[in-house]
Amino acid sequence: MQKKKAIRILPLVLLLAIAGGWWIYGKEDKQEGNSLTLYGNVDIREIDLAFNNSEHIDRLLVQEGDRVGSGQLLATLHSERLQAQVDAARARVAAQQAVLARLEKGSRPQEIKQAQANVAAAQAKLLDAQATFERTKNLTTNQAASKQALDDAQANIDVARANLNATQESLALVLEGPRSEDIEEARATLAAGEAQLALALELLKDTELHAPADGIIRNRILEPGDMASPQTPVFSLALVDPVWIRTYAPETDLGKLSPGMAAEVSTDSYPGKTYQGWIGFISPTSEFTPKSVQTPELRTRLVYQLRVYVCNPEDELRLGMPATVSISLDQTKPETGSDMTRCQKPDNG
Repeated sequence: MQKKKAIRILPLVLLLAIAGGWWIYGKEDKQEGNSLTLYGNVDIREIDLAFNNSEHIDRLLVQEGDRVGSGQLLATLHSERLQAQVDAARARVAAQQAVLARLEKGSRPQEIKQAQANVAAAQAKLLDAQATFERTKNLTTNQAASKQALDDAQANIDVARANLNATQESLALVLEGPRSEDIEEARATLAAGEAQLALALELLKDTELHAPADGIIRNRILEPGDMASPQTPVFSLALVDPVWIRTYAPETDLGKLSPGMAAEVSTDSYPGKTYQGWIGFISPTSEFTPKSVQTPELRTRLVYQLRVYVCNPEDELRLGMPATVSISLDQTKPETGSDMTRCQKPDNG
């Protein structure tokens, strides 16, 4: 009797099991008419902000929870030492610019006149030495002067002629101006100085920490007086644009989805309110359903991660918040590579 009763109850148990499995599957994702519904959580990106330099922190200008804009100054380091390096590099550049300018302008008129005067004086000395030699030669012929005196007169001519040649070469150099190699060397030295100045300015700029994007300061890790370094974050910044929903779709639904398709997002926190969004990413690889959000029966199913970007103009969506994503399957799939404006529903017809 009990055996017959168990046989009659068994179909009822199987029916309830099938109905329960269908209900669980429907909680993961379901398709009603031409709309696909998926479930996931709000996700955002975070950035650890650190100085690109090592120095003690001078000022921190924001607190946890402050909303900051792209490019906003958040903190500064002590910069006295680096400012001195900038001043020294700037002075070296100015000095080398003067050297190059002098070489490029060539000889001054006064230098040319001085060289010409030296040549004239050397010519006069040569003529005087030649006249002395002729007088000494006549005296030697008349035995009124010694042979030594004649030799000395000849030596004075040789010295005067060599001095004239030297002053003439000096005049030629002055007229020609600096060598092109000297000018190129001066230019190269100036370029090296300018590069050092640019590096010093960049290091000085690294004493300021700016927000790379709009966001909210989530953590203030260091305080004024702490030693900052590129390896030590000062703030953690939560990016508020874009906010996106991390959800998962089974392989059977992939053919209905495409990046750029419009979507509507709703949450339990704001019943009846929907947020506009679009599919921004579909994973190219499958994975097991995340254990943290699914029942044990579904953990062995292979799914594909979707990233649904969503507009959050009133900052109501928070990290980790459960969300429901509804995607109309009647819309035209966007073309591959089509451009999408942030927080603007794509025009899919």
